[in-house]
Amino acid sequence: MTDTTSTAGEAKPTGPDERAVIIRTRDLKKSYAMGEVTTHALRGIDVEIYRGEFLCILGPSGSGKSTFFNMVGGLDCPTSGKVFIDEVDVAQLNAIELAFLRCRKIGYIFQTYNLVQYMTCLENITVPMAFAGVTGDDARQRGMELLQLVGLAERWFHKPIEMSGGQQQRTAIARSMANRPSVLLCDEPTGNLDLRTGAEIHDVLQKLNKERGVTIICATHDHRLINKADRILWIRDGQVERLAERSQVVVQTGSIGGRENE
Repeated sequence: MTDTTSTAGEAKPTGPDERAVIIRTRDLKKSYAMGEVTTHALRGIDVEIYRGEFLCILGPSGSGKSTFFNMVGGLDCPTSGKVFIDEVDVAQLNAIELAFLRCRKIGYIFQTYNLVQYMTCLENITVPMAFAGVTGDDARQRGMELLQLVGLAERWFHKPIEMSGGQQQRTAIARSMANRPSVLLCDEPTGNLDLRTGAEIHDVLQKLNKERGVTIICATHDHRLINKADRILWIRDGQVERLAERSQVVVQTGSIGGRENE
């Protein structure tokens, strides 16, 4: 018998052999040429990311994390290798198809919020909906539902300058969910926030993951956020250094190691 639980009206696999792959990379490589110097940002990454999981990506500056994000998010093209999203080879998509995929399948959350300063909170959230053909009352209703989800329904008319950093980031999270993506790419989402406000963002991301089945892929050095992950991926020098279940990893302030080190 298949053991499933219901998430947002859909059956979400729970057994380790039942997990469906939503993103898959095969021998993913990316190089940048500057004059006679070639920098190899990715050196052949093979990773499978499961639908509905919370994956944290770790690695030092210059390790290739951001490049990997750009490849997976369809923001850049690999030098060689493949990226598959729902078994679709991203490299085979034309510009219109790629824009559609980015609009409908993937949401983006950045460290610096990237809100439009002259727009209200609600307007910032509904802008992406226009590209998906959702406008007028439908867009406003969906926007207010998302603001309710992140706890900002009463601030819908405020502009970014009138909100705290945490409120701006929650607005950015709501915006990332505007077109109901199945994947959220989060680049240091708590990097500019204090501990208490960061904890609020952790809770929102975990709610999206657990209650709505959204796949979260998060580059972070926030140990508390890492604690919420299902798996942890280490990238170093453009390669996968390690990929482990959260239960196999010891997370302590200042270090992250394996159970074998206990």
